[in-house]
Amino acid sequence: MSEPWLYPRLIRPRLEEALEDSPVVLLHGPRQSGKTTLAQWVGKERGYSYYTFDDGAALAAANEDPAGFVDALPERAILDEVQKVPDLLAAIKLAVDRNRRPGRFLLTGSANLLTLPRVSESLAGRMELLRLYPLAQVEIERKAARFIPRLFAGDVPSGAGERLRDEMAARICAGGYPAALSRKRPARRASWYRSYVEALVQRDVRDLSRIRSLDVLPRLLRMAASQTARLLDVSNLQAALGLSWRTTREYLTLLSQLFLLEELPSWHQNRMKRQIKKPRLHMGDTGLACALLEVDEKSLLLDRVLLGQLLETFVFQELRRQAAAESEPVGFFFFRTKEKHEVDVVMRRQRKVVGVEVKAAATVRPRDFRGLVKLRDAVGQDFVVGVVLYDGELPLPFGDRLFALPLRLLWEA
Repeated sequence: MSEPWLYPRLIRPRLEEALEDSPVVLLHGPRQSGKTTLAQWVGKERGYSYYTFDDGAALAAANEDPAGFVDALPERAILDEVQKVPDLLAAIKLAVDRNRRPGRFLLTGSANLLTLPRVSESLAGRMELLRLYPLAQVEIERKAARFIPRLFAGDVPSGAGERLRDEMAARICAGGYPAALSRKRPARRASWYRSYVEALVQRDVRDLSRIRSLDVLPRLLRMAASQTARLLDVSNLQAALGLSWRTTREYLTLLSQLFLLEELPSWHQNRMKRQIKKPRLHMGDTGLACALLEVDEKSLLLDRVLLGQLLETFVFQELRRQAAAESEPVGFFFFRTKEKHEVDVVMRRQRKVVGVEVKAAATVRPRDFRGLVKLRDAVGQDFVVGVVLYDGELPLPFGDRLFALPLRLLWEA
Protein backbone atom coordinates (compact mmCIF):
# COMPACT_ATOMS: atom_id res chain seq x y z
CA MET A 1 0.00 0.00 0.00
CA SER A 2 1.32 3.47 -0.83
CA GLU A 3 -1.47 5.91 0.08
CA PRO A 4 0.18 9.36 0.28
CA TRP A 5 -1.88 10.37 3.34
CA LEU A 6 -0.43 7.58 5.45
CA TYR A 7 2.58 8.45 7.54
CA PRO A 8 5.36 5.83 7.43
CA ARG A 9 5.52 4.33 10.91
CA LEU A 10 8.90 3.42 12.32
CA ILE A 11 7.52 0.43 14.17
CA ARG A 12 5.98 -1.24 11.11
CA PRO A 13 8.96 -3.56 10.34
CA ARG A 14 8.99 -4.77 13.95
CA LEU A 15 5.23 -5.39 13.84
CA GLU A 16 5.51 -7.40 10.64
CA GLU A 17 8.40 -9.40 12.09
CA ALA A 18 6.47 -10.14 15.29
CA LEU A 19 3.49 -11.47 13.34
CA GLU A 20 5.80 -14.00 11.68
CA ASP A 21 6.73 -15.80 14.91
CA SER A 22 4.39 -14.73 17.76
CA PRO A 23 0.86 -16.13 18.23
CA VAL A 24 -0.32 -12.84 19.76
CA VAL A 25 0.96 -9.33 19.09
CA LEU A 26 -0.30 -6.40 21.16
CA LEU A 27 0.10 -2.94 19.67
CA HIS A 28 -0.68 -0.49 22.43
CA GLY A 29 -0.40 3.25 22.87
CA PRO A 30 -2.60 6.33 23.35
CA ARG A 31 -5.88 6.73 21.53
CA GLN A 32 -5.59 8.44 18.14
CA SER A 33 -1.88 7.65 17.83
CA GLY A 34 -2.53 5.56 14.71
CA LYS A 35 -2.82 2.01 16.08
CA THR A 36 -5.97 1.10 14.15
CA THR A 37 -4.65 2.58 10.91
CA LEU A 38 -1.36 0.68 11.21
CA ALA A 39 -3.03 -2.59 12.25
CA GLN A 40 -5.47 -2.44 9.33
CA TRP A 41 -2.72 -1.39 6.93
CA VAL A 42 -0.54 -4.36 7.87
CA GLY A 43 -3.49 -6.72 8.36
CA LYS A 44 -5.03 -6.07 4.96
CA GLU A 45 -1.95 -7.45 3.23
CA ARG A 46 -2.14 -10.63 5.34
CA GLY A 47 -5.85 -11.39 5.22
CA TYR A 48 -6.83 -10.31 8.74
CA SER A 49 -10.46 -9.74 9.72
CA TYR A 50 -11.10 -6.65 11.82
CA TYR A 51 -13.23 -6.31 14.98
CA THR A 52 -13.44 -3.28 17.23
CA PHE A 53 -14.79 -3.19 20.76
CA ASP A 54 -15.78 0.43 20.27
CA ASP A 55 -18.69 -1.27 18.47
CA GLY A 56 -21.45 -2.01 20.98
CA ALA A 57 -22.51 -5.31 19.40
CA ALA A 58 -18.99 -6.75 19.34
CA LEU A 59 -18.39 -5.54 22.90
CA ALA A 60 -21.60 -7.16 24.17
CA ALA A 61 -20.87 -10.45 22.42
CA ALA A 62 -17.31 -10.64 23.76
CA ASN A 63 -18.39 -9.80 27.32
CA GLU A 64 -21.26 -12.31 27.26
CA ASP A 65 -19.21 -15.28 26.06
CA PRO A 66 -15.46 -14.57 25.71
CA ALA A 67 -14.52 -18.17 24.89
CA GLY A 68 -17.28 -18.52 22.31
CA PHE A 69 -16.35 -15.19 20.74
CA VAL A 70 -12.69 -16.24 20.34
CA ASP A 71 -13.60 -19.71 19.04
CA ALA A 72 -15.76 -18.14 16.32
CA LEU A 73 -12.99 -15.87 15.04
CA PRO A 74 -11.33 -16.56 11.67
CA GLU A 75 -7.73 -17.75 11.44
CA ARG A 76 -6.30 -14.23 11.62
CA ALA A 77 -8.07 -11.48 13.53
CA ILE A 78 -7.44 -7.90 14.58
CA LEU A 79 -9.14 -7.12 17.90
CA ASP A 80 -9.20 -3.36 18.40
CA GLU A 81 -9.39 -1.69 21.87
CA VAL A 82 -9.07 -5.02 23.66
CA GLN A 83 -8.69 -3.34 27.06
CA LYS A 84 -12.48 -2.97 27.04
CA VAL A 85 -12.86 -6.77 27.40
CA PRO A 86 -10.14 -7.88 29.85
CA ASP A 87 -11.76 -11.33 30.26
CA LEU A 88 -11.08 -11.95 26.58
CA LEU A 89 -7.37 -12.40 27.25
CA ALA A 90 -8.01 -15.61 29.21
CA ALA A 91 -9.94 -17.00 26.24
CA ILE A 92 -7.15 -15.97 23.86
CA LYS A 93 -4.63 -17.71 26.11
CA LEU A 94 -6.59 -20.97 25.94
CA ALA A 95 -6.95 -20.70 22.17
CA VAL A 96 -3.22 -20.10 21.75
CA ASP A 97 -2.35 -23.02 24.03
CA ARG A 98 -4.39 -25.27 21.72
CA ASN A 99 -2.81 -23.82 18.57
CA ARG A 100 0.34 -21.70 18.71
CA ARG A 101 0.32 -20.76 15.04
CA PRO A 102 2.16 -17.43 14.59
CA GLY A 103 0.19 -14.31 13.83
CA ARG A 104 -3.22 -15.53 15.02
CA PHE A 105 -4.19 -12.41 16.96
CA LEU A 106 -3.21 -8.79 16.44
CA LEU A 107 -4.53 -6.83 19.41
CA THR A 108 -4.60 -3.09 19.95
CA GLY A 109 -5.11 -1.31 23.25
CA SER A 110 -5.37 2.31 24.37
CA ALA A 111 -4.35 1.44 27.92
CA ASN A 112 -1.33 -0.41 29.22
CA LEU A 113 -2.86 -3.85 29.74
CA LEU A 114 0.07 -5.11 31.74
CA THR A 115 -0.67 -2.59 34.51
CA LEU A 116 -4.44 -3.02 34.72
CA PRO A 117 -5.58 -4.86 37.87
CA ARG A 118 -8.62 -6.35 36.10
CA VAL A 119 -6.38 -8.29 33.72
CA SER A 120 -5.73 -11.48 35.68
CA GLU A 121 -4.51 -13.75 32.90
CA SER A 122 -0.98 -13.45 31.58
CA LEU A 123 -0.02 -14.03 27.98
CA ALA A 124 3.66 -14.27 28.91
CA GLY A 125 5.54 -16.37 26.37
CA ARG A 126 2.66 -16.10 23.92
CA MET A 127 2.52 -12.38 23.17
CA GLU A 128 4.90 -9.75 21.85
CA LEU A 129 4.24 -6.23 23.10
CA LEU A 130 4.89 -3.20 20.88
CA ARG A 131 4.35 0.44 21.81
CA LEU A 132 3.07 2.92 19.23
CA TYR A 133 3.67 6.55 20.09
CA PRO A 134 2.23 9.64 18.41
CA LEU A 135 4.17 10.67 15.33
CA ALA A 136 7.89 11.33 15.58
CA GLN A 137 9.35 14.25 13.65
CA VAL A 138 11.17 11.80 11.38
CA GLU A 139 7.80 10.21 10.53
CA ILE A 140 6.20 13.60 9.87
CA GLU A 141 9.14 14.54 7.63
CA ARG A 142 9.20 11.04 6.09
CA LYS A 143 12.88 10.58 6.94
CA ALA A 144 14.90 7.65 8.29
CA ALA A 145 15.53 7.44 12.04
CA ARG A 146 19.34 7.61 12.13
CA PHE A 147 20.09 9.76 15.16
CA ILE A 148 20.06 7.07 17.88
CA PRO A 149 21.99 4.34 16.00
CA ARG A 150 24.61 6.92 14.94
CA LEU A 151 25.14 8.07 18.53
CA PHE A 152 25.50 4.53 19.87
CA ALA A 153 28.00 3.83 17.10
CA GLY A 154 29.98 6.91 18.11
CA ASP A 155 29.28 8.38 14.67
CA VAL A 156 28.36 11.92 15.66
CA PRO A 157 26.51 13.80 12.88
CA SER A 158 28.85 16.35 11.32
CA GLY A 159 26.60 18.26 8.93
CA ALA A 160 25.41 21.78 9.66
CA GLY A 161 21.74 22.40 10.36
CA GLU A 162 19.73 25.60 10.04
CA ARG A 163 18.49 27.20 13.23
CA LEU A 164 14.92 26.36 14.12
CA ARG A 165 14.07 29.80 15.56
CA ASP A 166 10.25 30.18 15.64
CA GLU A 167 9.85 26.77 14.03
CA MET A 168 10.91 25.24 17.35
CA ALA A 169 7.81 26.57 19.12
CA ALA A 170 5.62 25.62 16.15
CA ARG A 171 6.74 21.98 16.28
CA ILE A 172 6.33 21.84 20.06
CA CYS A 173 2.79 23.22 19.92
CA ALA A 174 1.76 21.00 17.00
CA GLY A 175 2.60 17.74 18.80
CA GLY A 176 2.41 14.38 17.12
CA TYR A 177 -1.19 13.18 16.94
CA PRO A 178 -2.14 12.58 13.28
CA ALA A 179 -5.70 13.92 13.65
CA ALA A 180 -4.45 17.14 15.23
CA LEU A 181 -1.77 17.60 12.57
CA SER A 182 -4.41 17.27 9.85
CA ARG A 183 -5.80 20.63 11.03
CA LYS A 184 -3.93 23.49 9.41
CA ARG A 185 -4.68 26.25 11.91
CA PRO A 186 -2.96 26.08 15.34
CA ALA A 187 -6.15 27.12 17.12
CA ARG A 188 -8.02 24.21 15.55
CA ARG A 189 -5.28 21.80 16.63
CA ALA A 190 -5.49 23.09 20.20
CA SER A 191 -9.26 22.60 20.11
CA TRP A 192 -8.76 19.00 19.00
CA TYR A 193 -6.40 18.31 21.91
CA ARG A 194 -8.84 19.73 24.46
CA SER A 195 -11.68 17.65 23.05
CA TYR A 196 -9.39 14.63 23.11
CA VAL A 197 -8.82 14.96 26.86
CA GLU A 198 -12.53 15.41 27.51
CA ALA A 199 -13.37 12.29 25.48
CA LEU A 200 -10.72 10.22 27.28
CA VAL A 201 -12.04 11.21 30.69
CA GLN A 202 -15.63 10.50 29.78
CA ARG A 203 -14.96 7.20 28.00
CA ASP A 204 -11.71 5.41 28.81
CA VAL A 205 -11.35 6.53 32.43
CA ARG A 206 -14.84 5.24 33.20
CA ASP A 207 -13.84 1.86 31.74
CA LEU A 208 -10.63 1.62 33.76
CA SER A 209 -11.52 3.16 37.10
CA ARG A 210 -14.33 3.95 39.51
CA ILE A 211 -13.28 7.54 39.99
CA ARG A 212 -16.28 9.62 41.01
CA SER A 213 -14.92 13.14 40.56
CA LEU A 214 -13.87 12.95 36.92
CA ASP A 215 -13.28 16.71 36.83
CA VAL A 216 -10.15 16.19 38.94
CA LEU A 217 -8.27 14.42 36.14
CA PRO A 218 -8.18 17.30 33.63
CA ARG A 219 -7.03 19.58 36.45
CA LEU A 220 -4.30 17.14 37.41
CA LEU A 221 -3.25 16.78 33.77
CA ARG A 222 -3.00 20.57 33.39
CA MET A 223 -0.87 20.74 36.53
CA ALA A 224 1.32 17.93 35.19
CA ALA A 225 1.72 19.85 31.92
CA SER A 226 3.03 22.85 33.86
CA GLN A 227 5.48 20.55 35.65
CA THR A 228 6.70 18.63 32.62
CA ALA A 229 10.47 17.95 32.60
CA ARG A 230 10.63 18.55 36.36
CA LEU A 231 11.09 16.17 39.26
CA LEU A 232 7.80 14.55 40.23
CA ASP A 233 6.56 16.00 43.52
CA VAL A 234 3.32 14.24 44.46
CA SER A 235 3.01 16.28 47.66
CA ASN A 236 2.78 19.58 45.76
CA LEU A 237 0.18 18.17 43.39
CA GLN A 238 -1.95 16.73 46.18
CA ALA A 239 -1.90 20.01 48.12
CA ALA A 240 -3.07 21.97 45.08
CA LEU A 241 -5.85 19.47 44.34
CA GLY A 242 -6.93 18.98 47.95
CA LEU A 243 -6.53 15.20 47.69
CA SER A 244 -4.64 12.64 49.75
CA TRP A 245 -1.14 11.63 48.69
CA ARG A 246 -2.35 8.10 47.92
CA THR A 247 -5.28 9.26 45.77
CA THR A 248 -3.07 11.68 43.83
CA ARG A 249 -0.55 8.90 43.25
CA GLU A 250 -3.33 6.61 41.99
CA TYR A 251 -4.59 9.28 39.58
CA LEU A 252 -1.08 9.83 38.21
CA THR A 253 -0.77 6.08 37.66
CA LEU A 254 -4.09 6.07 35.81
CA LEU A 255 -2.95 8.87 33.50
CA SER A 256 0.25 6.93 32.87
CA GLN A 257 -1.79 3.82 32.02
CA LEU A 258 -3.53 5.90 29.35
CA PHE A 259 -0.10 7.00 28.02
CA LEU A 260 -0.77 10.67 28.80
CA LEU A 261 2.10 10.94 31.29
CA GLU A 262 5.44 9.26 31.64
CA GLU A 263 7.74 9.05 34.64
CA LEU A 264 11.38 8.97 33.59
CA PRO A 265 13.48 7.10 36.18
CA SER A 266 16.78 8.43 37.42
CA TRP A 267 20.08 6.84 36.42
CA HIS A 268 21.60 4.83 39.25
CA GLN A 269 25.13 3.55 39.49
CA ASN A 270 27.06 2.39 42.53
CA ARG A 271 29.91 4.78 41.82
CA MET A 272 27.48 7.74 41.98
CA LYS A 273 26.02 7.68 45.48
CA ARG A 274 24.86 11.29 45.63
CA GLN A 275 22.08 11.11 43.09
CA ILE A 276 18.47 12.25 43.04
CA LYS A 277 16.17 9.23 43.02
CA LYS A 278 12.80 10.85 42.28
CA PRO A 279 11.53 10.30 38.72
CA ARG A 280 11.17 13.15 36.28
CA LEU A 281 7.68 13.81 34.96
CA HIS A 282 7.05 14.18 31.23
CA MET A 283 3.86 14.76 29.29
CA GLY A 284 3.25 12.15 26.63
CA ASP A 285 2.95 14.81 23.91
CA THR A 286 3.87 18.50 23.82
CA GLY A 287 0.94 19.45 21.60
CA LEU A 288 -1.41 18.17 24.27
CA ALA A 289 0.57 20.02 26.97
CA CYS A 290 0.41 23.34 25.09
CA ALA A 291 -3.34 23.02 24.56
CA LEU A 292 -3.93 22.29 28.24
CA LEU A 293 -1.76 25.25 29.27
CA GLU A 294 -3.43 27.50 26.66
CA VAL A 295 -0.15 28.60 25.11
CA ASP A 296 0.45 29.11 21.40
CA GLU A 297 3.65 29.58 19.42
CA LYS A 298 3.98 33.31 20.16
CA SER A 299 3.29 33.09 23.89
CA LEU A 300 5.60 30.08 24.23
CA LEU A 301 8.52 31.98 22.68
CA LEU A 302 8.00 34.75 25.25
CA ASP A 303 8.08 32.32 28.21
CA ARG A 304 11.65 31.03 28.16
CA VAL A 305 11.22 28.88 31.27
CA LEU A 306 8.20 27.02 29.87
CA LEU A 307 9.87 26.83 26.45
CA GLY A 308 12.85 25.10 28.04
CA GLN A 309 10.63 22.58 29.83
CA LEU A 310 8.56 21.76 26.77
CA LEU A 311 11.61 21.56 24.51
CA GLU A 312 13.16 19.02 26.87
CA THR A 313 9.97 16.95 26.78
CA PHE A 314 9.80 17.37 22.99
CA VAL A 315 13.34 15.99 22.58
CA PHE A 316 12.75 13.18 25.07
CA GLN A 317 9.58 12.08 23.27
CA GLU A 318 11.27 12.30 19.87
CA LEU A 319 14.03 10.02 21.11
CA ARG A 320 11.43 7.66 22.61
CA ARG A 321 9.56 7.50 19.32
CA GLN A 322 12.68 6.96 17.23
CA ALA A 323 13.80 4.20 19.60
CA ALA A 324 10.68 2.25 18.59
CA ALA A 325 12.48 1.44 15.34
CA GLU A 326 15.43 -0.13 17.11
CA SER A 327 15.66 -3.92 17.14
CA GLU A 328 17.59 -3.80 20.43
CA PRO A 329 15.77 -2.16 23.34
CA VAL A 330 16.93 1.26 24.48
CA GLY A 331 16.53 2.18 28.15
CA PHE A 332 15.73 5.80 29.06
CA PHE A 333 16.72 7.68 32.22
CA PHE A 334 17.76 11.11 33.44
CA PHE A 335 20.80 11.97 35.52
CA ARG A 336 20.96 14.48 38.37
CA THR A 337 23.28 14.72 41.35
CA LYS A 338 22.55 16.45 44.63
CA GLU A 339 24.98 19.14 43.45
CA LYS A 340 22.53 19.75 40.56
CA HIS A 341 24.74 18.40 37.81
CA GLU A 342 22.28 16.87 35.38
CA VAL A 343 21.72 15.29 31.99
CA ASP A 344 18.22 15.53 30.58
CA VAL A 345 18.16 12.14 28.83
CA VAL A 346 20.40 9.13 29.36
CA MET A 347 20.03 6.27 26.89
CA ARG A 348 21.41 2.79 27.54
CA ARG A 349 21.61 -0.08 25.08
CA GLN A 350 23.18 -3.20 26.50
CA ARG A 351 26.10 -1.68 28.46
CA LYS A 352 26.64 1.35 26.24
CA VAL A 353 25.52 4.79 27.47
CA VAL A 354 24.70 8.01 25.60
CA GLY A 355 23.82 11.32 27.25
CA VAL A 356 21.69 14.11 25.74
CA GLU A 357 21.32 17.59 27.23
CA VAL A 358 18.81 20.06 25.74
CA LYS A 359 19.19 23.84 25.38
CA ALA A 360 16.79 26.26 23.70
CA ALA A 361 19.59 28.83 23.24
CA ALA A 362 21.51 29.51 20.03
CA THR A 363 24.86 29.37 21.82
CA VAL A 364 26.49 26.71 23.95
CA ARG A 365 29.21 27.08 26.59
CA PRO A 366 31.54 24.70 28.43
CA ARG A 367 29.40 24.91 31.58
CA ASP A 368 26.52 23.33 29.64
CA PHE A 369 28.56 20.10 29.64
CA ARG A 370 29.06 19.81 33.41
CA GLY A 371 26.42 17.11 33.81
CA LEU A 372 27.70 15.17 30.81
CA VAL A 373 31.25 15.31 32.22
CA LYS A 374 30.00 13.88 35.53
CA LEU A 375 28.11 11.14 33.69
CA ARG A 376 31.08 10.34 31.44
CA ASP A 377 33.43 10.06 34.40
CA ALA A 378 31.01 7.83 36.30
CA VAL A 379 30.29 5.48 33.40
CA GLY A 380 33.87 5.22 32.12
CA GLN A 381 34.53 3.05 29.08
CA ASP A 382 30.84 2.34 28.51
CA PHE A 383 30.16 6.03 27.87
CA VAL A 384 29.96 6.39 24.08
CA VAL A 385 29.14 10.05 23.56
CA GLY A 386 27.46 13.04 25.20
CA VAL A 387 25.73 15.76 23.20
CA VAL A 388 24.14 19.11 23.94
CA LEU A 389 21.34 19.79 21.46
CA TYR A 390 21.04 23.55 20.91
CA ASP A 391 19.37 25.89 18.43
CA GLY A 392 22.56 26.62 16.53
CA GLU A 393 23.88 25.79 13.10
CA LEU A 394 27.19 23.98 13.57
CA PRO A 395 28.27 20.75 15.28
CA LEU A 396 31.06 21.62 17.73
CA PRO A 397 33.49 19.41 19.72
CA PHE A 398 33.75 20.17 23.46
CA GLY A 399 36.30 17.66 24.71
CA ASP A 400 36.56 13.90 25.08
CA ARG A 401 33.42 12.34 23.53
CA LEU A 402 31.44 15.57 24.04
CA PHE A 403 29.73 17.55 21.24
CA ALA A 404 27.21 20.32 20.66
CA LEU A 405 24.77 19.52 17.86
CA PRO A 406 22.03 21.57 16.15
CA LEU A 407 18.58 20.52 17.30
CA ARG A 408 17.43 19.98 13.73
CA LEU A 409 19.86 17.08 13.37
CA LEU A 410 17.64 15.12 15.76
CA TRP A 411 15.43 14.29 12.77
CA GLU A 412 17.72 15.26 9.88
CA ALA A 413 20.91 13.40 10.84
